[in-house]
Parts: sequence; C-alpha cells; structure tokens
Amino acid sequence: MKYTDVVLVPLTFEDREQFILDNQWAFKHGALIEFGERDDHIDGDVEIISRNTIEHCIDDPHNETYRIIHDGKKVGGVILKIDKETHHNHLEILFVLPDEHSKGIGYGAWQAVEALYPETKVWETCTPYFEKRNIHFYLNKCKFQIVEFFNEFNADSHVPQDDDHPDEGPDEMFRFIKVMG
Repeated sequence: MKYTDVVLVPLTFEDREQFILDNQWAFKHGALIEFGERDDHIDGDVEIISRNTIEHCIDDPHNETYRIIHDGKKVGGVILKIDKETHHNHLEILFVLPDEHSKGIGYGAWQAVEALYPETKVWETCTPYFEKRNIHFYLNKCKFQIVEFFNEFNADSHVPQDDDHPDEGPDEMFRFIKVMG
C-alpha cells in the first residue's frame, strides 16, 4: 500500500506563529467533532492545547520541530524530543490540518520521522482519550501499543500538579510506546 509522500522541514522563526495557530486549530477541531456537535460545550475561546504548551515544546533544546509539507503546502507539524544517549524518543506533538485528513499525510510524516531517527530504540507518545482518530492512527497504522491510561486513579507523574501550572487539556490520556527493531 502506498502512502502519501511528505517532506519534513525544520520550523523557521518566521513560521512559528502560524505553526502554533495551526496546531491549536487541529487539536480544537478534534474536540469540536467529539464534543461540540454533541453538547455544544466547547466555545470559540477554548484552547485544547495552549500556546504556552506549544511554545514550551518548540523552545525545549532537546526537541526538534518540523513542518509537514505536502504538494508544496504546509499541512501540519511535528515536535520530537530526541534523547541521543538512550535513544528513547518522544513524539511530543503531531498534527495534520483538518482539511488534509484522510490523505495518508500523517502516516507519511510518521514514516519520515522514523527514517530521520533510525537509531531510535523506543518511541513514546500520548493522546487524549476522546481522540479516536489519533488512537486508531497510533495503534493500527503506526503499530504503537497502549501501555497506560492516565486518569483520576492513575495520574501522569510528568505533569506538574502545583498551583503554578494550572490544569490544561484532558485529564484522561493514553500513553503509547513503539519498540523499534
């Protein structure tokens, strides 16, 4: 089966703001599909992923940030935390703009990521419980395994729980890993 060819291009400073806005729209779109059409409790000002979170990921010196390019257009993005010592790497963020869904772009981007980092031993990522497209993508397309479910009975120890870090995003997340080779 042939998947869409994509190119990963390092994020430029000039594209940073649009990358953030595109990322927020992609995540908000998923929440609107799941919740907004059902009970209309997500309004225009809700951030599913905050600017602060995205900026923190972009600015982390261990992270690599790329634009996903298809047919000459910026159609998404990916942020990766690369550990050059352990080769246990994290997919921090992967998004494809909603108008570009179901074209194989996400899978093509993931194949490009794996090709860029062939020394990776383990990939890890998380996604919200309500993102059925993401869960399907990681589990069935990319062959990750669900290894943990963060919820009120099993909190994610990597998320700060103090007053300086207000709760953002969903409380319930699936953690995935993919063991390479």
